[in-house]
Amino acid sequence: KKIDKQEEFDLSKIVVALGGNAILSKDASAQAQMKAVKETAKELVNFIKNGDQLIITHGNGPQVGNLLLQQSAADSDENPAMPLDTCGAMTQGSIGYWFQNAMKEELLDSGIDKDVMAIVTQTIVDENDPAFQNPSKPIGPFYKETEVEGLKALHPDWQIIEDASRGYRRVVPSPKPLEINEYRAIKQVVDAGIVPIVSGGGGIPVVRKGNRLVGTEAVIDKDFSASKIAQLIDADKLIILTSAGGVFYNYGKPNQVELKEVSVDEIQKHIDAKEFAKGSMRPKVEAATSFVRNTGNPAVIGDLEDVKEIIKGNEGTTIVSESVPATVK
Repeated sequence: KKIDKQEEFDLSKIVVALGGNAILSKDASAQAQMKAVKETAKELVNFIKNGDQLIITHGNGPQVGNLLLQQSAADSDENPAMPLDTCGAMTQGSIGYWFQNAMKEELLDSGIDKDVMAIVTQTIVDENDPAFQNPSKPIGPFYKETEVEGLKALHPDWQIIEDASRGYRRVVPSPKPLEINEYRAIKQVVDAGIVPIVSGGGGIPVVRKGNRLVGTEAVIDKDFSASKIAQLIDADKLIILTSAGGVFYNYGKPNQVELKEVSVDEIQKHIDAKEFAKGSMRPKVEAATSFVRNTGNPAVIGDLEDVKEIIKGNEGTTIVSESVPATVK
C-alpha cells in the first residue's frame, strides 16, 4: 500500500511483543483462541497500514501450561508425555499458524497483498544460568489458594507461587536469552518485505552442545526474547503490548500515575528499587530498557486496544535514551 504523505508517518522496523494472555481468555478452545488472534490481527494490521515493517512475537504461557496438563493426563508407556521444550515448540507452531492466517486475511481485507510467515525459533541459553535453580516464569492457568495443596500433592515436582495478586500459578525456570538462533533468517525475511511471526513463547529454549542444539526444560520470557530479536535485526522500535496498559508508578495505589515518556536512566532507578511486579510489569520494563540502552532507539509499553493511538504517539509509555524529565498523563 502506497504512502503518499510520508512525512506524516513514522516509517519504522517495529518488533511487537504480545502476551500469551492476549490470545487465550477463559475459553481455552482452539476456536476461542483463533477468534482472539483474529481480533488482535485487526489491531496489528494498523502498523502495516502506517507503512511500518512489522515483526510479531508472542507469549505462550497459558497455552504451554494447558498443553502440559493435557500431556500429563494422557501420559502412559505407550503414549509418553512430551517434554517442556517440545510443548513450547508445539504451541509456537499452533499460535504461529493462527496468526499467519489471521494476519493474511486482515491484510487482504485491507487491500494489502503481503506475505506472512511463521518461523520456528530457537533461543540459545546458558545451561549454567542461575534461573534453573530458581524457577520464576508463570505458565498455565490461574488457581485459587484453596487448590494449591491438592495440586502439590498431585504434582510434587511443581513449584507454585502467587502471580501478581491474580491467583496462583506453576512456575518454571526462565533463563535469559543469549542468542536467537534464526535471527539471520528473520532479518532476511523482514528485508524481503514479509511479515514474520517469530520467537513464539520467547523461543524454544536450547543449549549449545558443540554443533548440536539441545532442548531444555524452561520457558523464555517473551519480552526479553523480543528485545534480543529487536536488537539483532536492527529494529527502530520495540513495542510491548499488554492488557495492563502503560507503565505506572505506585500501581494500584491512590497516588498511581501513568507515565507518558521517561528516560531509561530515570526508570532504571525504579527497577532497581523493585517497584514493578516481578511476574507482571518488571520483565516488560527490563526488556524495554535493555533495547533502549543497546540501540538508542525508543521502546513503548502500552495496551493492545490502543494500537492506533500508540502509532500516533498518544498512548502507551515511551522509554527513550536521552535524559528527559518524566511526563505523566
